[in-house]
Amino acid sequence: MRERLAKHPDGDRQFVDILSMVALYGLEAVRDACAVALEEQVVSSAHVVNLLHRAAAPPRLPTLQVPEALKLAVEPAVNCERYNQLLRVRPTTIVPVDPT
Repeated sequence: MRERLAKHPDGDRQFVDILSMVALYGLEAVRDACAVALEEQVVSSAHVVNLLHRAAAPPRLPTLQVPEALKLAVEPAVNCERYNQLLRVRPTTIVPVDPT
């Protein structure tokens, strides 16, 4: 990975970015991500970091099953009239100011 990154103008910086991931993910995970990046022929620190984040993402939780007792019997009706009333222009009264 280091040899391939050396061909880039910012290869040293990218290699340091990859090495900094060892503290977060461990040496084996970084090594595996580098191997995948080389296999995919996408040699960049951004790709390696992306592979590490995706591999470490927590698994999706199963869909919550709602008990029958908590399900709504009647769906609430949509009523936007209250909001529409706020949007209507209300006439204003101008109170004259007493000059004295």
